Amino acid sequence: MSAIILNRKWGDVVKRPFKLSVIITLFGCIVVLLSLLVTDLLISNTTSERIRDNQEEKAQIVSRTVAKSEIVKASLLQKEKTEAIQAYTQEVQTITEMMFVVVMDIEGIRYTHPNPEMIGEYFKGGDEKAVLQGEEYVSVSEGTLGDSLRSFTPIYDDNGNQIGAVAVGISLDNVEFALSQGHQNIMKGSLLGIIVGIIGAFLLAKYIKRMLFGLEPYQISKLLEERSTMLQSVHEGILAVDDDLRITLVNKSALHLFKKAGLSDQPIGMKITDYMPNTKLDRVIETGESERNEEQTLNGISILTNREPLIVNNKVVGAISTFRDKTEVNQLAKQLTGVRTYVEALRAQSHEFMNRLHVILGMVQMGAYDELLPFIRKIIDMNNQEAAVITKTIKDPVLAGFLIGKMSYARERNVTFKISNDSRIDEALSLETSQELITIIGNLVDNAIEALTTSEEKKITLQLKKNHGKLSIIVSDSGPGISAENTEKIFKKGFSTKGSNRGFGLYLMNQSIEKLNGELKMSTNKRGTTFNVVLDYAAMRDGMQDGD
Repeated sequence: MSAIILNRKWGDVVKRPFKLSVIITLFGCIVVLLSLLVTDLLISNTTSERIRDNQEEKAQIVSRTVAKSEIVKASLLQKEKTEAIQAYTQEVQTITEMMFVVVMDIEGIRYTHPNPEMIGEYFKGGDEKAVLQGEEYVSVSEGTLGDSLRSFTPIYDDNGNQIGAVAVGISLDNVEFALSQGHQNIMKGSLLGIIVGIIGAFLLAKYIKRMLFGLEPYQISKLLEERSTMLQSVHEGILAVDDDLRITLVNKSALHLFKKAGLSDQPIGMKITDYMPNTKLDRVIETGESERNEEQTLNGISILTNREPLIVNNKVVGAISTFRDKTEVNQLAKQLTGVRTYVEALRAQSHEFMNRLHVILGMVQMGAYDELLPFIRKIIDMNNQEAAVITKTIKDPVLAGFLIGKMSYARERNVTFKISNDSRIDEALSLETSQELITIIGNLVDNAIEALTTSEEKKITLQLKKNHGKLSIIVSDSGPGISAENTEKIFKKGFSTKGSNRGFGLYLMNQSIEKLNGELKMSTNKRGTTFNVVLDYAAMRDGMQDGD
């Protein structure tokens, strides 16, 4: 209980990572916000400078325009403060929205002013001295109307002599208002950008999550670790390629097999056609169809491989191959076949023995002692005869025991199984060779017994004949024969006329025949079928001696 409480407390302390949508939205907002802040600072400074420059340029244009006016020049030349010049400057001031437009003579005495009472007095501000000396400029100063941005322009007569100056002022309040308006527009744009950024980040997060099948990053990381561990732990070799036939994944078992075949141990990124020229993965990608239980050779090593296309959204994006050393598969299959054969033989013998015990028990209960003794002697004689015939001609104890069991199995199925008297194997065989022969003989006899199910005459004959270094295994039955259309199919893996999950016996038999450098001949008609397997017995003996 204490451990459970501890785990709960730890679970309360350690929080799960933020969801992908939250992370993307937060980062998106932060990036957009920082970008807009930097942009706002840069634009604000630039905009402020531009607005100020525009105001200065506007004031200069107005001051230059007034300085060129004939009305202004005439009044200054005549030294008369006329109503015409006052009306002119007032109109310009109103149209251009200036704070003031003041015309002064060379002494600095005002000829115009927004307040007529100021006309005739000296210009105030202290920044007008330079213009009276012929200089044009812009300044900021405080006058009778308050703080203003001022543009000064000298006035010349037709002979180029300075006769006065004009001062045009824009209220600094107006300048600050223009700057404030520009900044507000920038802030509105920034706020709109942040909102758009948040919406965009949210939609992007949803899109990414949908592409990731709704998984969070920590879940993807966990799945990736589990997948990697699983792929590296399986005994079968696994290799994957993309749609460009470049190798993207190879597990440890595959690398071990490639190393055994003398191939590079760094295949990632290589083209599969360059790494393994005889691969069929390019065909799988092209056709989009699976290929299973196919045999392939890697520098002399036979492998059994399955190939599957990788399909995403109805499009082939690559292919994956799983494979295993065919030698291991064959050994396992043959071991399983041998075990099954032994079990069936023992079961048949046990069943036959129990039937005879039941007969003996019944005869004892009936008191038929006179008939009991001959019955027991007959059984003993028959068993001894069978065992004597087999052990006399077959010196290998494993193969001899197997054949005795097969005879019991045949009797159980009401089939007469006869081993020819001229059959002979004079020495003990290696365990591997015995297993190969058991696979060959066992499958031929089993198929013959099954073929006799519907036949009236049920007879099977086995001959083991040696001649000039060759061993012939001939199995004949009195069955209905094999149809012409099936004579080529019966040796293919998985083909059977007896139902599903069948059709491996004759295929494995063929593998054993190839391993022993043998050949198979078959003849069939309506009166029966004969299989003749011819093996290189001399090579088998040499192999036994090498093994010894």
